[in-house]
Amino acid sequence: MASINKVIIVGNLGRDPEMRTFPSGDQVANVTIATTDKWKDKQTGETKEATEWHRVVFNGRLAEIVGQYLRKGSQVYVEGSLRTRKWTDQAGVEKYSTEIRADQMQMLGGRQGMGGQGGGQGGGYDDGGYDEAP
Repeated sequence: MASINKVIIVGNLGRDPEMRTFPSGDQVANVTIATTDKWKDKQTGETKEATEWHRVVFNGRLAEIVGQYLRKGSQVYVEGSLRTRKWTDQAGVEKYSTEIRADQMQMLGGRQGMGGQGGGQGGGYDDGGYDEAP
């Protein structure tokens, strides 16, 4: 049986996108997206919530769109796959970082704070087949 590595999240940016441009001209946008689960505690009846933070990487044209239109607080729908990177810090200790490599994104909610345009729904975008991670 084939395996599947698919992630879908809907959440809000925790800060403005961090943009990088490589000598080739390719762009990468890194964001953190918060998703929040809410539930009612069965014993106390109290409403509880837990927020999870996700690192998301956008490449190519998607990165350009993210850098142009998304800001802290923007709500987005993201589809992608999980990637775990291994790296060595300055002290020589091996570290691991898991992130979502986005291949589709849709801006949700109003557009205030997203390029200064009026209300309405955002557009959907995909990465156009960009296959290489930086």
